[in-house]
Amino acid sequence: MAVANGRRRVVVTGLGLVTPLGVGVDAVWRALLGRATGVSRLGAPFDGLPCAVGACVPRGTGGAAAGTFDEREWVEPSHARAVAPFAAFALAAAHQALADAHFATGAALPRAASERCGVAFGSGIGSMQDIVDAASAMAARGHRRVSPFFVPRALVNMAAGQIALRHALRGPCHSAATACATGAHSVGDAFRMIAHGDADLVVAGASEAAITPLAIAGFCRLSALSTAFNHEPERASRPFDRSRDGFVMGEGSGALVLESLEHALARGVGAVRADALGGGGGGAVAGGGAGRVYAELVGYGMSCDAHHITSPPPDGDGALRCMRAALADAHMSPSTVDYVSAHATSTPVGDEIELRALAALFGDGGDSGGTGAQPGARTPAAVSSTKGATGHLLGAAGAIEAVFAVLAAHGRVAPPGVNLDDADVPAGVREGLFELIVEPRALGGGPGGTAPVVTVSNSFGFGGTNASLVFRSLCE
Repeated sequence: MAVANGRRRVVVTGLGLVTPLGVGVDAVWRALLGRATGVSRLGAPFDGLPCAVGACVPRGTGGAAAGTFDEREWVEPSHARAVAPFAAFALAAAHQALADAHFATGAALPRAASERCGVAFGSGIGSMQDIVDAASAMAARGHRRVSPFFVPRALVNMAAGQIALRHALRGPCHSAATACATGAHSVGDAFRMIAHGDADLVVAGASEAAITPLAIAGFCRLSALSTAFNHEPERASRPFDRSRDGFVMGEGSGALVLESLEHALARGVGAVRADALGGGGGGAVAGGGAGRVYAELVGYGMSCDAHHITSPPPDGDGALRCMRAALADAHMSPSTVDYVSAHATSTPVGDEIELRALAALFGDGGDSGGTGAQPGARTPAAVSSTKGATGHLLGAAGAIEAVFAVLAAHGRVAPPGVNLDDADVPAGVREGLFELIVEPRALGGGPGGTAPVVTVSNSFGFGGTNASLVFRSLCE
């Protein structure tokens, strides 16, 4: 059935990743399930700053085949001067996702079809380094030394614009900039564009490339970054752990191809089951056709804390209302949730507050069982934050974590938390409501299971902005 709850059903048919764990969905997912970390020491020009660690995308001339990023693989030489690093990451992730979806674009896409295909791709910061460089050039040598490409490179919406230009996508072109909720808002907004008929297919996601001395200095002045693990960078990002002392800045991009189920089936896409620990690839397509349906996006919720410019309220009210809104949008109860990809960034305050919100969510009605639970049994939902492996990608975090939530539903396995040696669960949180996991966890009965798997991805940002997404393995 292509319509549910009075709107068009929306499915995920393509994924793309550029992350500190590598480039390409399969490589990144394997690394994540293997509990790898992409955090390392920054070195010059960051010497002298309180935080000396970051989660950088690995660069190399081997390109995606080697799991590294080479801009020349994704950016045409004639466009290179106009493309900032965050936009280059976006182009790479979007290209991967469209190829994964087996969706031909550009000249191969008829004009009428291109007008029904859009982009919803955001960034929290855009190109901070271009702003720094332009200001320095003007101060030192006057306005004529400012590059004519400065403004196009710096604008947050240029990631979306470059994707639309490259692939001739003439439908909606939208760019959210909602701090660390940017990626989730972009995916959720794309979902609603399709569900309500504004587009048939949207490339959704976010990108960030803000690891610069100025950005590190700014977040250090907020006392937001980890400084206690400068000589043990692989241990610095540790969501929910008692010794956490701040987040580790990361960079990269995540992209998802969303389309109406009707549109996907009409172009020959089939459903596919993946091996649980094999990640987001492989498997035979059911019903023939090209590509696969990874999962269905069934719910999107938003809220605002209206409490403080950077800190959420102690009781987690905004986060709780956001998750409830997403589940209500999906016509689901908390008891259906198998896995939560938590926003937790490894800050002392934020992680604790999210746990309180999760406890309130799963305490609703006293029922915490996921879909794998048998009658009379209670299987607590699995919870982890993948930022222990990737660091915090700021605006792009919600996009890559949406990809991880999709892969968890599709592959029927939850990714583990990294560096969670001593879980810091707030006093008063009842045991058994959910479980913080440190190893991959089979969902919905694992590879042979038949129950639909439901995953939630949370993203919360400065300014009190919150977004939650609900995914479900495809069921007819």
